[in-house]
Amino acid sequence: MFETLAALFFAHVLADYVLQTSKMVETKDKFTTMLLHTLAVYWTAAIALGSIDWPLLVLAGLHLLIDIGKTLWITKGKGDGIKPYLVDQMAHIMSLIALSAIFPTLWHNGLWAEGGFINASTWAPKLMLLCAGAIYATRAGGFAVGKLMTPFAEGAPKESLPAGGMMIGLLERGLIYLMFLAGQPAAIGFLIAAKSVLRFDAASNNAKAEYVIIGTLASFSWAIAIALFVLTLNNGLNGIPLLEIMPPKD
Repeated sequence: MFETLAALFFAHVLADYVLQTSKMVETKDKFTTMLLHTLAVYWTAAIALGSIDWPLLVLAGLHLLIDIGKTLWITKGKGDGIKPYLVDQMAHIMSLIALSAIFPTLWHNGLWAEGGFINASTWAPKLMLLCAGAIYATRAGGFAVGKLMTPFAEGAPKESLPAGGMMIGLLERGLIYLMFLAGQPAAIGFLIAAKSVLRFDAASNNAKAEYVIIGTLASFSWAIAIALFVLTLNNGLNGIPLLEIMPPKD
């Protein structure tokens, strides 16, 4: 099951955050855009698993229904904020878990498993999981934090580099993700201290200070949550030696 889930999670991240362009997101209410995205969901899953089994059609159908639900939610005046984004992503993740539980042998029936075209079972699911977690922690986290911070935009620092805040967020979430995988979560404290020093000027303005604190805590929380999710899945994959938060006791 865990190999299947790792491959499906990797495919989901590719379809939603690598292959889906900003223009596609903006025109998600159009039939052609929705169709192209659904096809991307199907084919990324098929390539990741090395299989074109019919359950992948179920996966693509569920993804389409979830996206339609989110689009309707937004177009009915609920707003494209953090709540529909989180509900949408939770629904996608739950559908991946459910499909992996119902069809746990999807990976083992594919071309990349033992007995298939090549035997990649010993390393491919783990590599897919690591890459998917990195993209989800950084890129998906950027969208989540951005949507969360939209209502507080008035407190945003006015003088900054173009897209500077976005790049800082990507880097800090990436570092936190790597720290957890390297078994050094305590190092996050130094990252917080360093950012506090660099953002010291914001403390002179309450609105700026609160904006930076909320954004930082949200960014850190997202990265930590994704790192823990990846570590949990990894335990089901019988572990990568580096992925240990606490060293084993003698």
